[in-house]
Amino acid sequence: SDLLHIAILASILPLIIYWLIRDRYRARNLNGKHVFITGCDTGLGNSLAKWLDKKGFCVIAACTTEKGSQQLQSCSSLSLKTVNLNLADSNSIARAVEFVTEQTAGKGLFGLVSNAEGTAAVGPTDWLRIEDFHSVLDVSLLGLIEITLKLLPLLKKAEGRVINLINAKGLMAFVGGGYSLSKWGMEAFSDTLRIEMQHFGVKVSTVEHGFFKAEVVNSDIIEKYVFKLWNRLTPEIRDSYGEKYLVEYIKAQRSSVERLRDYDISNVIKCMEHALIAKYPRTRYRAGWDAKFFWLFLSYAPSCLSDMLLHITFPVPADSRSAHGVLINV
Repeated sequence: SDLLHIAILASILPLIIYWLIRDRYRARNLNGKHVFITGCDTGLGNSLAKWLDKKGFCVIAACTTEKGSQQLQSCSSLSLKTVNLNLADSNSIARAVEFVTEQTAGKGLFGLVSNAEGTAAVGPTDWLRIEDFHSVLDVSLLGLIEITLKLLPLLKKAEGRVINLINAKGLMAFVGGGYSLSKWGMEAFSDTLRIEMQHFGVKVSTVEHGFFKAEVVNSDIIEKYVFKLWNRLTPEIRDSYGEKYLVEYIKAQRSSVERLRDYDISNVIKCMEHALIAKYPRTRYRAGWDAKFFWLFLSYAPSCLSDMLLHITFPVPADSRSAHGVLINV
């Protein structure tokens, strides 16, 4: 038995050492390579654009507003270019792709970093309408897929990289709405794209991150969205939940963000940088303690355990018919 354990360790140890050495290899001649990043007005996209600009990449940063573009250009080098992009508008996507094609000047696109974070209508599913789902999926899923498809010829030409930035909350749905749907969709899209594009030298990675201070939505904005949903409910639905549920639901949302968020955004930046410059980028990166442990654990945990945790976290509707508000399906 002891010999068997020693044999297993002896066979695993070289693999670990090989992986660690392989992970440290860096691609060469990256200076001046073009990288296109979406969602650069604020948050992670903005920080990555500034970081890569300092590293010598030719950054093309997509912003949703003119103000965001001007602020980013004011604190970056002249080589950083910006373009306005509305991921819900196919015409805007086409214009951005044309701009990227002109900037790369036949060299191809070395990196595409897809990032679409923003506010989204979240709440119990029967508070929502189909347009609430469209407002998220059209941007955070279908928009990102569309721009990726249109940039694939440039990525294949440069044998480049695709890095999809995905909030680890997408590993498990804990509130209603299109947010988790969009993240699950991007996970599936990344997997199929990675398998298919490896034949053309294009490497695809996903960076799963947790809550970070730089991208946490202001609590007042969350409260505003929830109140907007509440005020349009029919009297029947509103009565079935009760006023107390509304107050406790908002409190639970705020509390979960405060408990899980990380203040060190550099963890995400390092993962995205490694996915771009490593000779052998990883398939998945996880940045932030909650992404590595909390959300990953919940995604693999039995449904009865994750359901129980969510029932403890969130309030119980006034008309709940389950025992003590907890219904466990094994």
